[in-house]
Amino acid sequence: MDNEIDVAVIAWLPDHIIYGRPLIIDVWIDSALRLAQSRDNHYHDPPHYLVFEPHDTSTRAANLQQTNTNGYVFQGTPQQMQEAEALVASWGSQGKQFGSTVDYQAKIQLLRNRFPYRLDTNFAKMDRIGYASLDVFKSTVLDRQLHGHSIRRWAQVVRNPTAKENLALLREVTGL
Repeated sequence: MDNEIDVAVIAWLPDHIIYGRPLIIDVWIDSALRLAQSRDNHYHDPPHYLVFEPHDTSTRAANLQQTNTNGYVFQGTPQQMQEAEALVASWGSQGKQFGSTVDYQAKIQLLRNRFPYRLDTNFAKMDRIGYASLDVFKSTVLDRQLHGHSIRRWAQVVRNPTAKENLALLREVTGL
């Protein structure tokens, strides 16, 4: 299929935790389309949360084409939320089901035009996508041992390197 694109996530660390040569821990590869669909279905919950696909920009010059999907979170009053919920209910039983069609995207654009929403800059971060095999990959990587400790433990050490027990671990692995 022409549009089959895979996405790769490469988990790596410096070989001495805070410095050194890159050490590849693991690699995860899957369909970019399935990952994006999972993200969209996980987040999209009108009127509370809207997922927007970019308009078809394929006829534009390459530097003007848009491919990023955006998420928007509702910021209105409780009364505005009731009005927005009534509007979504008027779309029928499939009204909350995400769709990238022009008609469906126009419906959610109507919500965004009528009610206050803010761009969600945390949209689609790895921890928030809700894609099972990616979650397993992350957990597997965090549980992997490096220099006698799990990567999860090393993450705690790096977040608070001046704690006495963490400083001792860093000195041990770095020789500093």
